[in-house]
Amino acid sequence: MAETLPIFPLGTVLLPGASLPLHIFEPRYRQLTVDLVTGAVTGRSFGVVAIRQGWVTDVDELSQLHEVGCSATLRQVDRLPDGRFDIVTRGERRFRLLDLDSGSAPYLLGSVEWLPDAEVAGASVAAAPQLSDSARAAHRRYCNAAWHREDWTEPEIGADTGTLAHLLAADCLLTIEDRQGLLEERNPLRRLRMVRRVLNRETGILRELRAIPAALSEFSIRPSTN
Repeated sequence: MAETLPIFPLGTVLLPGASLPLHIFEPRYRQLTVDLVTGAVTGRSFGVVAIRQGWVTDVDELSQLHEVGCSATLRQVDRLPDGRFDIVTRGERRFRLLDLDSGSAPYLLGSVEWLPDAEVAGASVAAAPQLSDSARAAHRRYCNAAWHREDWTEPEIGADTGTLAHLLAADCLLTIEDRQGLLEERNPLRRLRMVRRVLNRETGILRELRAIPAALSEFSIRPSTN
């Protein structure tokens, strides 16, 4: 059944299990933060959905957003003297955005359906440990090439197959397209293969160029209105 969730459009993709700090300054999202803290929004949860490419400053149509997003649970709130907030959230559950309501609240409301992982067939389950190990190895190679040793940590050994790919991608500088692809993939084993492939590709680029690539759209220059 569809549920209603406050929607926060962002120029990034939130993955389940990932931490997302936000600086809240727009009046509508200040109100959302107040509603989350006071319980006016139940569960201290809202939806993060990535904005599609293009210069969008005021989202009010479904077509401006990706179809799949992730709920964010409020974990920490610091109110600043001028009324802004610094908050820390954590990604929780994936959803499909069905409809968007821009008139019933100061902030966007979305009609969403939750997207659980697909069940993995019995014959494929045996491949999970090997896939997990190879994805972890790809993550180590990436982080050793991209960061100082003290700047990253490996996911806990007990991380299950369903969450591991998202945890491995969380601290890597991947393009929005790559992160959105990982978010939308519902088969945990295909998701592990995907993150392994992406991290191996990025590690190769890092070693050759000593730079982390970004989507070409991120280098676009917005035309001046003058």
